Amino acid sequence: MSPQVHLHLLPSTRCLFDEPIHAKVAGLGSGQVVTMRARATDERGVVFRSAAIYRADGGGELDLCRDAALCGTYEGVEPMGLLWSMRATVPHKYFHWSKALSPHVVRFSVHDGVDVEEEERGGALAEATNERVLMGEGVTREVVDLGKCSTVLFIPPGEGPFPGVLDLSTFMSEKRGSLLSNKGFVVLSVAVLYDKPANIKHLELDYFEKALRFLQQHPKVGSDGLGVIGRSKAGDIALSLASFLPGVRAVVWINACSANIGTPLHYRGRQILSPLTANLTKIMPTSDGASIFKFCTSDPDGEENRTSRIPVENASAHFLFLAAEDDLNYDCRTYMESMVARLRRAGNENVETVCYPRAGHLLEPPYGPHCHSSLHGYLRERVIWGGEPRAHVHAEVLAWKKVEEFLRSRLSCPHTNTKAKL
Repeated sequence: MSPQVHLHLLPSTRCLFDEPIHAKVAGLGSGQVVTMRARATDERGVVFRSAAIYRADGGGELDLCRDAALCGTYEGVEPMGLLWSMRATVPHKYFHWSKALSPHVVRFSVHDGVDVEEEERGGALAEATNERVLMGEGVTREVVDLGKCSTVLFIPPGEGPFPGVLDLSTFMSEKRGSLLSNKGFVVLSVAVLYDKPANIKHLELDYFEKALRFLQQHPKVGSDGLGVIGRSKAGDIALSLASFLPGVRAVVWINACSANIGTPLHYRGRQILSPLTANLTKIMPTSDGASIFKFCTSDPDGEENRTSRIPVENASAHFLFLAAEDDLNYDCRTYMESMVARLRRAGNENVETVCYPRAGHLLEPPYGPHCHSSLHGYLRERVIWGGEPRAHVHAEVLAWKKVEEFLRSRLSCPHTNTKAKL
């Protein structure tokens, strides 16, 4: 490395996962062309990397919040571009980082000249490591056994009481729950699918009711009613909880369906929703080896599917519907508009909707690598999720802020401004 070149990550090399960083380089030559790189390895050992070409200013400095990338895995002024444009070195991979106790580590480096195709053929002029942490200082993590599988409880620092949120993921992930807890929520993270999909004959709403009651009775939870958040299959379970059970005050639905997808839903020993079916002959293969699933799902509003449709019109909760318009897994905007119409016919005006143009299915907390395609957990097929990368990641920033604002405003509780920092 060159002793006169310095790569700075501001305000610190360590930050929360959903916080931006400011990368600056000093000590370069006037107008020097360099390649900026980022590299990370996910929980499953898959390597992700990005690269972009920049030109230093007349003083030999480079500022990623000011200067435009000339070419690479992204172009233009994108302060966090090196993070969200990271791609796996093998195709059709999602960036798995769900364990809250381990920081996501990204190595940034600066290299002389233009080299976006090859992997660091020359030595770096400067390097810096960014630790992106899921749990802020003072947040506690506790594994809770509710029977079907282990769930994870996150509690923010302070005496409380705090608003409570049930964080549903189709497959177990601690990312969103831990990050919400940093913002002052008691969060119980629960997997909807507690086994391989092929082994699950039906889902039991009783299990998720048990999770709700656990949160309601927790001494640190003081909100009048709970929040529930879910995306994809977890989103329709969130709707069912609000529609069939008391105690749900706020629901965040992200790119999900308006009907019960895939598996029968039971409650107290009987089926309450049949599964909405899919016609897999309508899967659209593409030239890159992944397929589009969006057009396979039956119409939830069809009369033949009335026993699958979730009766959201029976719910008294406040709803936030977030729909990505380039979702290639679900026709989520159509589903959202249908639910809004049903709710308003029933006299429930407590609904907010946001659509994100050119965003895809996998709307997540911001600044992780954008995923174009990966293995579908239900279908066990490689699918395309949709979304133009730049538009998608900016939608994630906006959606994440909207989720916090909605939950904070709908779950009234003292001390909701308590937040964890590093």
